[in-house]
Amino acid sequence: MKLKGNALVAQGGGPTAVINQSLVGVVLEARKFPQVEKIYGALHGVSGIINEELIDLTQETTNNFEKIARTPAAALFSTRDKPDDEYCNKIFKVLEAHNIRFFFYIGGNDSADTVKIVNQKAMESGYELRAIHIPKTIDNDLLVNDHCPGYGSAARFVAQAFIGINLDVRSLGGVYIGIVMGRNAGFLTAAASMAQKYPDDGPHLIYLPERPFIMDSFLADVKKAYEEHGRCIVAVSEGVIDENGTPIIATLQEKVEKDSHGNIQLSGTGALGDLLANTIKDRLGIKRVRSDTFGYLQRSFIGCVSDVDQQEAREVGEKAAQFALWNNVDGSVTIHRTGIYSVDYQLSPLSEVAKFTKSMPNEFINEAGNHVTEAFKYYLLPLLGSDMPQAQRIRAPKVEKKLNR
Repeated sequence: MKLKGNALVAQGGGPTAVINQSLVGVVLEARKFPQVEKIYGALHGVSGIINEELIDLTQETTNNFEKIARTPAAALFSTRDKPDDEYCNKIFKVLEAHNIRFFFYIGGNDSADTVKIVNQKAMESGYELRAIHIPKTIDNDLLVNDHCPGYGSAARFVAQAFIGINLDVRSLGGVYIGIVMGRNAGFLTAAASMAQKYPDDGPHLIYLPERPFIMDSFLADVKKAYEEHGRCIVAVSEGVIDENGTPIIATLQEKVEKDSHGNIQLSGTGALGDLLANTIKDRLGIKRVRSDTFGYLQRSFIGCVSDVDQQEAREVGEKAAQFALWNNVDGSVTIHRTGIYSVDYQLSPLSEVAKFTKSMPNEFINEAGNHVTEAFKYYLLPLLGSDMPQAQRIRAPKVEKKLNR
């Protein structure tokens, strides 16, 4: 007999521009199956589950769902809670009390770990539960996946921002530093490379967490680019580390803040950008140096969402419902690239996706460790969407001088 009961969906971790596509995908697909009686949404992720802050998504209209799907950030709200064994016991008790037989959690590797633990609790107690993790992260660092929903749109934002920065700095010269999100993986910062159309375009330098950040080498790189082009544009991951593996940002703060996962708080400060800008001014004598920290802007910006990212985020939600309800299995939906550019969706064991993070592969980073390769650009290009804008330069010839020869 087919498993019958209620379904529950929740969202965890940082919001993205397309996370609601996955929400809508799983809900609308699950509503097609007669064995699903009610579909609940938990407000604020797993914390909403243990507090029984649930809403009945069965009663939402399809028309409004389609509008929600095109709206960035988590419609059900999110949480940074990292459930331990006791926390997951509380989650399981709520699922049992509400006869929830299908559990869908949209999030990153910690969310996959939560699904795994809850699934284990259900098996140990003999409670029939289908548990599916739906991938999401702008960091693009989930194992097994070729790429993750949310990354394409955030990468599109970063690429477009650096296109604008290119135009700005080319007009007046100087040095510009953009600090981009990325704790352990440099995929998002590397997206700045897509701003390069002409040979002298920036970013001239890109620094990622996968390679040690050496200040003297950084200054030498900046000096060389500045002397060659009269300007230097730099993209830096917020998680860059020194030779000892210590985040550079940690050396700048007297009191190091940590999140609920024990990670050093990297966002919410312009300290890293200020340090690099001031060091360039002091040691290289360049006066016009500016820095920006992108922060939350790159996560849920509504103005440049990738259509490819939207489509794939919707489909991973739909596939999650199909795996649970058609195939009666548990796991994590994963994206696999096929052909020149197409994707296939598979269900991978939760243990292969949970907890750990994926880094940029060596073939995506240049030998000097201060930029990316063409292989990375080839990888990223289709994820940015079908209508990625480009900048254009004036091609008119110079007029011959008559007075100042």
